[in-house]
Amino acid sequence: MQLFECQGCGSALHFENNQCLTCGRAVGFLQDRFLMSALEPDGDRGLALGAGKQPYRFCDNARHGVCNWLIPADSSQPLCEACRPNRIIPDLSIAKNVERWGKIELAKRYVFRALLRWRLPHPSKIDDPERGLAFDFLGDVETGSGSAAKVMTGHDNGVITLNVAEGDDAEREKRRTELSEQYRTLVGHFRHELGHYYWDRLVRDGGRLDACRAVFGDESADYGQALQRHYAEGPPANWRDSFISAYASSHPWEDFAETWAHYLHIVDALETARSYGINVRAQFMPDAAAAKIDFNPYAAPSAERLVDAWAPLTVALNGVNRSMGLHDLYPFVLNATVMGKLEFIHELIRDARDARAAQPASTQGAAAKAA
Repeated sequence: MQLFECQGCGSALHFENNQCLTCGRAVGFLQDRFLMSALEPDGDRGLALGAGKQPYRFCDNARHGVCNWLIPADSSQPLCEACRPNRIIPDLSIAKNVERWGKIELAKRYVFRALLRWRLPHPSKIDDPERGLAFDFLGDVETGSGSAAKVMTGHDNGVITLNVAEGDDAEREKRRTELSEQYRTLVGHFRHELGHYYWDRLVRDGGRLDACRAVFGDESADYGQALQRHYAEGPPANWRDSFISAYASSHPWEDFAETWAHYLHIVDALETARSYGINVRAQFMPDAAAAKIDFNPYAAPSAERLVDAWAPLTVALNGVNRSMGLHDLYPFVLNATVMGKLEFIHELIRDARDARAAQPASTQGAAAKAA
């Protein structure tokens, strides 16, 4: 994520800000310009003037305090690109759900900004009922017997369901521990589940099925049985030789989704490090110069180039976390097999971006800037 600058006073702005903490100006994210902007009131029209003195209005979900994205004033859409696919929002009559939803939407905006930068297709189910995307944010439902019907986070034909309880930090950590997971975050959930969505769109529907099977394996293996076996027996003892995570070893679909999520982790985190001017002097690397983040991760020539910078950065950041008594920031190993899978994801996203960039602007929807 980039570090932004307040156009009013020059202070740093962060992606989640709705106000400059130095000068007090209202700020928001201009989805059509990939820019955090200080805002000025535009008369009594309920609009705001952003960078370039263009008129904008806030996404309708700003009234709930869960979105800071702005829409061009002449747009007919009431919701921003990140909020538009929402199909079911949390029950806001439950007070704690407002805070949970806010955390969920912030995580989703981080991920959607990346989708927009890569021009990846993300139609809502409203626009494309067959191939579109929808988000259902649901809570467990109490039954008459005193138990609760559990909501499972997952993906099904473009519909991504997320249990609202994941917006509670303590509950999410409890689940992470119970499932013996090294890493569990809201951003991670969105990146993973969107990996399933883009497998459908870019692999199955994009004519890349044979190429994907050559890298990740045959996804026609019974999915339900594979997950049952995984939860009953655990991953194979040597899973680290071929997979980014234990869960990735359960089925080729999960391997793809986990690898997709990690690719997005790497790119966005490297952009953040670059924005802050972080470079790691890595004497232990064969080529110390490769550790410099002096390139745009969203336009990297290969996954190898990304990992050359990412590996030493994770060593340094893991060390910082350990010195604070925290879990490793990135407790994963990128071996040669995993690198091949990351390269497949890199090429898949690059080809989708290039194909979309070649389309007429009128067919691309809002926020169609290239990386």
